Amino acid sequence: MHDRLMALAEELAALGERSAAPCPDPVNAPMIRNWAQALGDRDTRWTGTAPPAMIQVWSMPGLSTDKPGSVADRVLALLNESGFTGVVATNCEQTYDRYLRHGEELRSTMRFGGVTGPKRTGLGEGYFVTWHQTWYSGDERVAEMMFRVLKFRPRAAGGRTAKGRRPRPAIGPDTRFFWDGVRDGELRVQRCAECGRLRHPPGPMCPDCHATKREHVTVSGRGTLHSYVVHHHPPVPGFDPPFVVALVDLEEGVRMVGDLLDCPPDRVRIGMPVELVFQKIDDDLTLPQWRPSGSAPQPGTREPAAPEARDAEAAAGPAALSIELTPTFVIATALATRDFTPVHHDTALARAQGSKDIFLNILTTMGLVQRYVLEHLPGAVLEGISVRLGVPAYAGDTLTLTGRVVDDRTVEVRGAVSLGDHAIATVRLKGGS
Repeated sequence: MHDRLMALAEELAALGERSAAPCPDPVNAPMIRNWAQALGDRDTRWTGTAPPAMIQVWSMPGLSTDKPGSVADRVLALLNESGFTGVVATNCEQTYDRYLRHGEELRSTMRFGGVTGPKRTGLGEGYFVTWHQTWYSGDERVAEMMFRVLKFRPRAAGGRTAKGRRPRPAIGPDTRFFWDGVRDGELRVQRCAECGRLRHPPGPMCPDCHATKREHVTVSGRGTLHSYVVHHHPPVPGFDPPFVVALVDLEEGVRMVGDLLDCPPDRVRIGMPVELVFQKIDDDLTLPQWRPSGSAPQPGTREPAAPEARDAEAAAGPAALSIELTPTFVIATALATRDFTPVHHDTALARAQGSKDIFLNILTTMGLVQRYVLEHLPGAVLEGISVRLGVPAYAGDTLTLTGRVVDDRTVEVRGAVSLGDHAIATVRLKGGS
């Protein structure tokens, strides 16, 4: 299947930009009002113009069974046939040439970007599929977008694979601080309170001075690969072979073991720089793992917390915005963005794909990022939004948006839920805003 998939992706990419189906409706006040009410956006500008983050909504086909084709349809169909039936959006980058006016009729073009994979992710093995879309009013370009989804092979319900449940760590008095750190997004290493030596794994006594007083420090999560093994056999419950088990030299001088994610076994090299990432295995287990330095985060993983920097950013940036993700909110915003994908409104089908519950869709996340920035910078004009999704924002959770004004053209936004970072966004503002 892999070779067929890659050949098809190459064929589609060679076709270049092609006309997409016409946008079903002109830019109109009822859809804008429905969208704004669902997302809680009270900006008065939308009485004459359209929210820029709605751009994808105008070309969404809706619930119709006679949906127009997309440049990615053949690739997505092949992945479905091959068992990669789960789908989540992972990245969206939009650029707005100008705001749309009520009554404008839009058309769009699409271009296939490519396929990467297979990659092991927190949701299961899958392929990332990318495409591009550009919108026009008449012959004038008004917006463009890069969109990426993960098509994955769902795990069995409850976070189990067909091979069973991943073993749980043993947590005792000597190790509880470590797992409390994992819960809080920190990598903690034990330190002797007498001589200051760091040690891992943790233990009751310092191997140097034999003192029993101990404390811990939070380390950077950066290191190099000291050694590794590629595990093929025997089968291990909860693991999908082959997988790479890495021994990492941390900058602080201790070594730590974990899986190496997002790196095929034939590309692993001794001495390669790696960085920490937290992988959500299931609702009860998150593990510190490793990935090549600079890699994009996978769905189901989150980056380490930086409490001091985050507190400083929150103090200097706009006030936090907390949104209760009730089932009604998750469903209403999905429908207001014309996204009828079942994982956003059908609990049973969401769980059948290995999800805990229905969860927020990326079009809503884009809209909430826009709402957050414009509520705090009411005179600003958006030039673009780039969003990278992390952990799902499930119904029943709370999404908290915080931000930092980088300069007069850039705002960084973080959206966090109980599982970690749901979204990391960069908002670009037009000059003079």
